[in-house]
Order: sequence, then C-alpha cells, then structure tokens
Amino acid sequence: MANLLVIAEHDLGHLKQATLAAVACAHKLVAEAGGSFDILVIGQNVGGIAEVLRPYGAATVMVADDAQLQHPVGDKYAQVIADVARQRETTMVIGAASTFSKDILPRAAALLDAGMLSDVIDVHMAGDDFIFKRIMFAGNVIATVKLDGAVKFLTVRAAAFAQPQKVADCSPVLVIPIDAGRLPAFIEYGGREAKVTGRPDPTEARVVVSGGRAIRNADDFERLVGGLADALGGAVGSSRALVDAGITPNSLQVGQTGKIVAPDLYVAVGISGAIQHLAGMKDTKVIVAINKDPEAPIFEVADFGLVGDVYQIVPELVAALKK
Repeated sequence: MANLLVIAEHDLGHLKQATLAAVACAHKLVAEAGGSFDILVIGQNVGGIAEVLRPYGAATVMVADDAQLQHPVGDKYAQVIADVARQRETTMVIGAASTFSKDILPRAAALLDAGMLSDVIDVHMAGDDFIFKRIMFAGNVIATVKLDGAVKFLTVRAAAFAQPQKVADCSPVLVIPIDAGRLPAFIEYGGREAKVTGRPDPTEARVVVSGGRAIRNADDFERLVGGLADALGGAVGSSRALVDAGITPNSLQVGQTGKIVAPDLYVAVGISGAIQHLAGMKDTKVIVAINKDPEAPIFEVADFGLVGDVYQIVPELVAALKK
C-alpha cells in the first residue's frame, strides 16, 4: 500500500495550481496501489492555503507554520519535509515540476538517502512496484523507469495530470510542531525582486505570449509582446536569447532551463523554435507562431503560423483584437 506525501507550493498567499497536478498523481497511485496520501503545507500564516486543499481527498492536510519558514529557503524546507516523511513513514514524496521543487526536493531526498525522478508524466503499477514515465533530453525522449529504495521522490508535469475533483468530505488539518532551533541555517534569505505587472503567472495562465530574438529592446518587448498578452488577457514569456541579452528578466524565461508552461494558447513572437525552448511549451493545446523566416523550426510544431515581420504583424493583430 502507498503512503504518499504531496508538497504544496504557494506564493504570496495563493496556491500554485501545479500543486493540484501532484494531488492528481497521488490519487492515481492510491487508486492502483491502495493506501492514502497527505498534503504538507509549509510557510508562515498558511492556514488559508490548507483550507483550499481540504476538499481534494487527502487523509490529512498538514501545516508546518513558523516564522522561520516564511520564505522557501531550501535547507529549512528540506529538513521539515524529511522530518515529516520519517514520522509518517512516507513511501513517496510528490511535488510539481517547478523551480521550487528543483531547489527543495533533491535536498530532502538526500537527507533520507532516497532516489528521485523529475518531470514524470505517467505512472502505473507493474507487479508490486511502480513504473514511471519521465521526460528527458529536452522532451525528445520519454524514458520508462523504475526507482529503487524504500522512499521515492518525484516531481510531475502539470500538463500530464488532470485537475482532481473536489469531494464532499473535507480533510482534517493537522498542525506539525516546528522546533525552530533545529532548523538548519546554512542559507540566508537575501530578499526578493519582482516587477508588478498585473499579469498572471505564465505557469498558470490559459494564454501565454512569448517573445524571442526578433525583439530588439525592452520597450519593444513591452509594446509588442506585453501589448498582445494584455489584448488576450494572458501572461508574457521570453526565450533565453532575450534573457541573455538583458532585455527580459530570467523569471520570464520559458524552456528547458526556465519555466515549463502548458496553456490553452501559446503565441511565439519572433521565436525560432530552438529545441530547448520547445521543451518548455510543447504541451500547449494550440501554438501560434509569428516569424519572418518561413523555415523557422517553430512552424514544425505550430498549429497556426504567420510569416512576416513581428513589428508589422503584432500591432495589426493587437488593433484587430481591441476592436
């Protein structure tokens, strides 16, 4: 029987919707192997996050609430996860595939001497063990693997698991006592810089508009990419080329080394379609590409394509949408 622990991810008081993909994965595992799953919420003043998660069928929603946990500092969060996993005799820890999980879950796995898989897109039983499918090599390979060890860690792609249904009986909330003096202090939180735009997070938006090398400067990016995103009520993203050029911040990068997005609509503005970028958005339902090069690789994956200068096409498209 499975004894699972789902790690909730949240930011500024809001639950990250990718967490529900991890919950859906836990439901699938429990349905095949039996057992139950818990959800762990870590932070400060996170009771509201726990309430949002109560209707999703967990045995318990556990809350580790302490001032020392206000910020998601890797060593502290990993220690809490490892302690809870030991106490609950957890057999599998599940998180969403995100920068949060990339930082924290490997640390917790190391504390428990456990193996870990990232970017899991499917799981099923084979005999007495689980078989996982995971993305590798920028999405070019889907590996079918087993993971040894009594405790397993994994992160799941949000697009691979449908959002779970709510249930009538809400899960009880269990407060996990935190001994702040035991928490490690190897990492110091230095602050947070974020530009307030009023736009949604690209990892959760239904529409994402991304800009690539064809955009010449930050003003043009905001006017073209930001303007089209606003007209569509969507989020903005960026290729690595613009990040390396200093035109966009790293927080907007979509791709293998950036954010993984899977919106209903992805508009690639002046993006050539390098394999590293495609790895971050290939699960999109509908892809629209705008590029002046008709041979650009992006057109091989696009559902719709516009060949032309983005400086001419995008303003016309924005004007048409505003009408």
